[in-house]
Amino acid sequence: MTAARKIRMLVTGGGTGGHTYPALATITAIREHAAAQGRDVDVLWVGTSDGLEARIAAEHHIPFRAISAGKVRRSPNLRELGQNVIDLFKIPVGVLQAAAIAARYRPDVVLSTGGYVSVPLGLAARLLGRPLVMHEQITSLGLANRILARVATTVALTHPTSIDHLPQRARARAVVTGNPIRPQLLHGNPARAHERYGLAPDLPLVYVTGGAQGSRQINILIEQILPTLLTHAQVLHQCGRDWIGHLTEVAANLPTEISERYHPTAYVGEELPDVYAAADVVISRSGAGTVAELVALGKPSVLIPLVPAAGDEQRNNARYLVHAGAARALLEPNPTPQQLLAELDELLLGPGLRARMTDAAKALGRPDAADALVKMITGQLK
Repeated sequence: MTAARKIRMLVTGGGTGGHTYPALATITAIREHAAAQGRDVDVLWVGTSDGLEARIAAEHHIPFRAISAGKVRRSPNLRELGQNVIDLFKIPVGVLQAAAIAARYRPDVVLSTGGYVSVPLGLAARLLGRPLVMHEQITSLGLANRILARVATTVALTHPTSIDHLPQRARARAVVTGNPIRPQLLHGNPARAHERYGLAPDLPLVYVTGGAQGSRQINILIEQILPTLLTHAQVLHQCGRDWIGHLTEVAANLPTEISERYHPTAYVGEELPDVYAAADVVISRSGAGTVAELVALGKPSVLIPLVPAAGDEQRNNARYLVHAGAARALLEPNPTPQQLLAELDELLLGPGLRARMTDAAKALGRPDAADALVKMITGQLK
């Protein structure tokens, strides 16, 4: 391949942010890498029309093609069993669509970041003899990646422990890269967060997030501990659109001396790097993307895993951080407000403990994960 020729890359993966955002971070990184070498990158993202990946691709002006994809539910109820049957017929259709797209596009390399939508294009890459770089975000292995690990040219892993979950023949092709995060998260300014939300710089900040839509479980827990928590901390609570009205009323009814310390907001967008930079403790779910961000930034956290999640993924992620001393976690399905408050009190009143957790988290973090994955991708180019 000559230095002037464009890199043509097909990308697939999506359904959730855990699969979608690593793909986006890698696309950004490979474009920057190529530009530094005076090269261009053509990217085509392949996913489902109603998946998160379609919206993210459109927002970032990345060309996108939709295909049919079937999801196999591993523990279906009666209704889902019928949907499984329907989706089984979608899989071969999706493979044919993906093969047609790949044959026309003629990619130099294919990147898959998981989710059931990744299977058709991954198999199409194999059929057409194109290099396939597969990335796994979680500690175990998703069902789609269990399939693709058998045909991938290279397997990129977030956690070293994931190697044990790979098929035996795939282990020699595995490299631990970490989980790519959006690079702007590494460059937050706490002063901007203080100004935007009216935060006090000299009071510990607890940032609460349940994802873009919020979490009913986390929102209820926070509401119940606010009167005590706000006596020694301030809270920025990303609660989701459906909860902002109720929690704004809660804020208005708090005692005057603490009401200004509670800041509910429906959504945290482009200001997230600044919020992370300002936060002393983060309360969140423990999805793969969130965990990657927390360890890359070295943020002490109290994790409240979503239970159940596919393969018990979130509790496995939380256990991984807890074992390393990088987080605290409430692992039972129905934690109590008292349990959450006890964990927070220990962290907020123990700056030395937070410092040790920061060091432990950073030891797990891979802020260079996107660059490592780009190196794997470019290593497949001929």
